[in-house]
Amino acid sequence: MNRIRVVIVEDDQDWLRGLSSYLNKQEDIEIVGTASSGQDAVSLLEQVEADVVLMDIMMSDSPEGIWAAAEIVQCTGARVIMLTSMEEKELIFEAFKAGAVDYMVKSNFTEIPQSIRSAYANRSSISPGAAAQMREEFRRLKKLEQEIRVKELRDLLTPTEIQVLDLIEKGYTQTQIADKFVVSIRTVKVHVGNILRKLGGKSSKEAAQKAKDMGIL
Repeated sequence: MNRIRVVIVEDDQDWLRGLSSYLNKQEDIEIVGTASSGQDAVSLLEQVEADVVLMDIMMSDSPEGIWAAAEIVQCTGARVIMLTSMEEKELIFEAFKAGAVDYMVKSNFTEIPQSIRSAYANRSSISPGAAAQMREEFRRLKKLEQEIRVKELRDLLTPTEIQVLDLIEKGYTQTQIADKFVVSIRTVKVHVGNILRKLGGKSSKEAAQKAKDMGIL
């Protein structure tokens, strides 16, 4: 039976010994090396062949595990599983962007062997918890992106243009808007032209609907 070659990268020596001892009891897993820093891990992977790397995200009070994971993924064929003491969403998301295939909370160490096997088998080894974290982070980033986009568009529009859009969305005609603002129809058309240039759309009604959908109105 082929044994899965594993490298553990962890700066907590007590936890490293405990995890090594636990994994060495698995008949299909072999610890081929350990490291206590990201740089040591990268150097180690240049000397030994590993199928799976268990990488602590936080070492020396910094998330250097993310940098090391990216280096290892790019330079070797090893699959990287991140280890974390707390479910820090942003760090976990960055770890996946770096190429990690899964993350495990250290307190759930009994699940680590199965995650190793899944990663070794080249299956989608992302655990349900990790998948949920990723979905939540994607939703957060999507919302943030939308808020930034709305702010950018709102900053492009003048207060008068926003008022014109609001009236168009409520069903006012350009003539009625001109009467309401006591300006010429030509002035209203200039405002509408500026709005279409900034927001896009084939008509003022389409631009007004877009502004409403995006939350500008």
